[in-house]
Amino acid sequence: MGTRDGERKRTSLRRIRVRPRPGRPTQGLLFAGGLTLPVALGWGGIRAAKREGDGGTPAGSFHPVRLWWRADRLPRPRAMLPVRRIGLADAWCEDPADRRYNRAFRRSANEPGDRLRRADDLYDLIVEIDHNTRPRIARRGSAVFIHIARAGLRPTAGCIALTRRDLKILVTRLSPKTRILVHL
Repeated sequence: MGTRDGERKRTSLRRIRVRPRPGRPTQGLLFAGGLTLPVALGWGGIRAAKREGDGGTPAGSFHPVRLWWRADRLPRPRAMLPVRRIGLADAWCEDPADRRYNRAFRRSANEPGDRLRRADDLYDLIVEIDHNTRPRIARRGSAVFIHIARAGLRPTAGCIALTRRDLKILVTRLSPKTRILVHL
C-alpha cells in the first residue's frame, strides 16, 4: 500500500510497558517500540490493589479506549483511537455511590466530578484506558488516564503522565488493540 503526499503509514504499537524508576516510585519509564520515555506516576506509586483516592497508579494490563482533546488549544490529533473533543460540560464521575462511577458524563455547574476541561494544560490530551470498566467496581479507582505531565514530572493522583511532546508522539501509535502493561 502506498502513501499520499509524503505521509508515512502509521503502525500501531502492540504493547507498551510502564515500570517505576528505581528509588523514585512516583516516576517511571514507558517503553514503546524503540522509545523509552520518562513518565510521572501517582503520588502513591504503582499499586497492585488500587483504591479510590490512594494516589496509586494501578498495576495491570489495560487497553486505550479513546483519545480526548482540547480543540480550542490543539489541532485534532492524528490517532488510530476514536477521538472526542472535550466540551465545556464533560466530566468524569469519581463518586463510588453514583451509577455513572468511572464514566464520562455531562456535568451541570453544581455537580461534582473531575472536569475534563481544565484551566491548566494537563488534560489537553487524555488517553482514556479501560481500568476498572468491566466490571466497574466501586472504590477500585476512577479517572485513570494517560495525560500531559506537570513540570518536572511531578506526581499525579494515579494517572500516567508524559511531557506534551512525548504524549503527542505516543498517541499517533496507540490503537484499541495496544496493550498497556503497568508493572510494580
